[in-house]
Amino acid sequence: MSGTQETTGEFDGAALGRLARWLAGHGMPGSGHPRLEKFPGGQSNPTYRMEWGDEFLVLRRKPFGQLLPKAHMIEREYRVLGALSATGVPVARVRGMCEDPSVLGVSFYVMDFVQGRIFWDPRLPDLDPAGRRGIFDAMNKTVAQLHAVDPAAVGLETFGRADGFMARQIGLWTSQYRASATREIPAMNALIDWLPRNIPGVAVSGSIFHGDLRLDNMIFHPTEPRILALLDWELATLGNPIADFAYHIMIWRVPPDLFRGLKGVDLSALGIPTEKEYVDDYCRRTGLDAQHDMKFYSAFSLFRLAAILQGIAKRAADGNASAADAVSLGARAAPLAEIGWDMVNA
Repeated sequence: MSGTQETTGEFDGAALGRLARWLAGHGMPGSGHPRLEKFPGGQSNPTYRMEWGDEFLVLRRKPFGQLLPKAHMIEREYRVLGALSATGVPVARVRGMCEDPSVLGVSFYVMDFVQGRIFWDPRLPDLDPAGRRGIFDAMNKTVAQLHAVDPAAVGLETFGRADGFMARQIGLWTSQYRASATREIPAMNALIDWLPRNIPGVAVSGSIFHGDLRLDNMIFHPTEPRILALLDWELATLGNPIADFAYHIMIWRVPPDLFRGLKGVDLSALGIPTEKEYVDDYCRRTGLDAQHDMKFYSAFSLFRLAAILQGIAKRAADGNASAADAVSLGARAAPLAEIGWDMVNA
């Protein structure tokens, strides 16, 4: 199982036996114990490829230990994945949700395993220019497709509140940052002061807001420039699609050595669209004005990412991180916040 790490030892035989009985009781029969292997990455909710019976499945669980309020909400992931299965938005099929801690000690859900490619480096070094163009176009098309879904049409009208969305988001990530702060970051304090005073006056109607639309949260077809599944819906809600898109295009604002970015890269030589070209394609596909107040939305996106990484730093300090590179990722919170504050003052 390339790219995975044997982790069945995280669960003793009794836990695996309970998991086997739960799986069988939810229409996934097998024999013996499930075999779990952990995927790399996944800083928030540990995720495993699971061999069980004649199937490969995916198990995604909350971390063990004390968690931040409103973090690791896999119940919301499960709900939105189920709702979107009836649309053209590519998602994995969910198979069951367990909120009984007597099975594995934490809540988890199971979904289909989707075989395909995951790209960690947006420069796509293993592809030629035509291949890179295809990947970026497929990504743009899928994000636009998601934001075009009517939440009420798929039973998600109560999934969140679009009114006051940006104010609540700023408040949420301010609280998350302060709850996980391990050191003072002046740029974060500056953004915490500036953002609520500069929320755009033009409201954008609520769409399904993914919250973490990154290249490495998408599974692509093994050979075609086509997305088979959007992953990692923990932060999903109803909200401003421009804010969701601004976070998505943050890679053009961040250098590769800081956080999987494209700043300073020769895009033309690689066949990767410029930020403007990519934004124009999204606007054409959605009819939205994604350039409107982009300074605010971009600064918010960097603030939000810095807050997320600060949470990773806190979990690393507490010994409860879910990935080996948690310490190095957490250390990037400050420089990302500084980029966001520099954009405000540009």
